Amino acid sequence: MRSNYRAIGDFIRLVDIRNNELKDIPLVGVSINKKFIPSVANIIGSDMTNYKLIRKNQFACSLMQVRRDGKIPVALFEDEEAIISQAYPVFEIVDIDELLPQYLMMWMRRSEFDREACFYAVGGVRGSLEWEDFCAMQLPIPSIEKQREIVKEYHTIVDRIKLNEQLNQKLEDTAQTIYKEWFVNFEFPHNFSHSELDSEPNIKPYKSNGGEMVYCEELDMEIPEGWEVGTLSDVMEYSKERVLLSELSFDTYISTENMIENRGGVTTASSLPTAANVSKFNKNNILISNIRPYFKKIWLAEFEGGCSNDILCIKSKNNNPLFLYFILEQDNFFDYVMAGSKGTKMPRGDKDWILKYPIVIPPEEHLKVFSNMSESLKIGINIKSKSTKNLIELSNTLLSKMATIDG
Repeated sequence: MRSNYRAIGDFIRLVDIRNNELKDIPLVGVSINKKFIPSVANIIGSDMTNYKLIRKNQFACSLMQVRRDGKIPVALFEDEEAIISQAYPVFEIVDIDELLPQYLMMWMRRSEFDREACFYAVGGVRGSLEWEDFCAMQLPIPSIEKQREIVKEYHTIVDRIKLNEQLNQKLEDTAQTIYKEWFVNFEFPHNFSHSELDSEPNIKPYKSNGGEMVYCEELDMEIPEGWEVGTLSDVMEYSKERVLLSELSFDTYISTENMIENRGGVTTASSLPTAANVSKFNKNNILISNIRPYFKKIWLAEFEGGCSNDILCIKSKNNNPLFLYFILEQDNFFDYVMAGSKGTKMPRGDKDWILKYPIVIPPEEHLKVFSNMSESLKIGINIKSKSTKNLIELSNTLLSKMATIDG
């Protein structure tokens, strides 16, 4: 071990301040992606004075099931105050002039840190990590000036990633607005030009132009006359193709781990599975993470490759992948998937249940117009997604290099 390595326990202390005043502040948990998230725990009837307070620049972690999950859920709290379950150890830096909280969090984001934690996590079937073993894990401690320099460089990259995500979100929101206006509210603009309609100038703007609406008993709502009611099985199917692992690379293998949240695309895989072959996906197939805690990750494939069994690979039957993509990215769809999921520890979406999801199917000419308009938005999203992927890889490289830091 290099001379400037020190044990984490030399710099941290546990904090155990209970919510005795019953403060009305957010209840949070820690995700496997090392982020604080709103807690989904059922707290009806719970004694909230048993919950802990967590404050700015303090950490919370879960040392249970580390070996099974392959990660330590740990995060640095950056807001002012919240409450958290007493099951989470909460800790803080003793002296921030010796070790910056942001620097320690960078170290704990490293994939190598998680692998080391898994090595020590031998307690019981679930593979828990003891607090003493966590404290014994070591990291390089350069000067505080060097730490500030490293943190600044890393957060410059992170801020650019956040900016890309915000810009992508605006593009996604625009596309979602168009989808909802047209295929949920059934409102079409009046001022289409002939070229915008792609030689289909006679699309009727239903509700706002007095178009005929009929009651649909299956959906308990009115839909435009002539539109069909069906299920996802009418417009999609699961890909059954397989591809040899030897034909793939870290760039073309997709797992739940390297799918980016918030429709951010994908990044390079950190490892490949040991199976001989995996599911194959083609360009314009839709990949959806199908296992908690990774629900709500979705990607419209920009190239072909292979994906893990924890991902649904879906292809459009009517050659309108963008229309299908916007159906599947809606919160209503993911809520439906979760309602029919199976399993307790790591629930999975049920494939047959998903195919029964009810949808409204518009005429072909409407799909053509929507595809033309949304395609340009999707191009912009893909450009930003590629930029985000490169920035994430750069940030991971920076994290990996921390092991070689001198004082």
